[in-house]
Amino acid sequence: MKHEITLIVNGEAHEVQVDPGDLLLDVLRDRLGFMGAKKGCGTGDCGACTVIVDGRVVTACLVLAVAACGRSIDTIEGLAEGEVLHPLQRSFIDHGAVQCGYCTPGLLMSAKALLEENPDPTEEEIRAGIAGNLCRCTGYVKIVDAIKAASETMRGGG
Repeated sequence: MKHEITLIVNGEAHEVQVDPGDLLLDVLRDRLGFMGAKKGCGTGDCGACTVIVDGRVVTACLVLAVAACGRSIDTIEGLAEGEVLHPLQRSFIDHGAVQCGYCTPGLLMSAKALLEENPDPTEEEIRAGIAGNLCRCTGYVKIVDAIKAASETMRGGG
């Protein structure tokens, strides 16, 4: 039995018909066209599907769409302002923190949530903040450096 729900994605309300067992990840990608969150492990372990729901980092592969009804959902598609990249996006590019790119949207969303909670994190806090995101292409040095640099820029120091 289908239910009509409202998902507020990147500040915009979307009415969508869902089955009770539909996952938020599938609805975002397949019905609403938000392709940034990736299908990875399907068990919440890799972080490729990371989005922010009501200010909290969640793996969208583990959230039922009906549970997100009426909540604020931030995806990678809402990070930039038009053609102007978010400081995190710019820093990932500048520091070579993007390899194949599959994990990048999830990493960026985790980093965004971290910096909103803690604008000046230590390296240890950055590593803890992205611990739920796996990258198979690289070590995390460039990713951590990019997040640290973005935090400085966002605080007005860079």
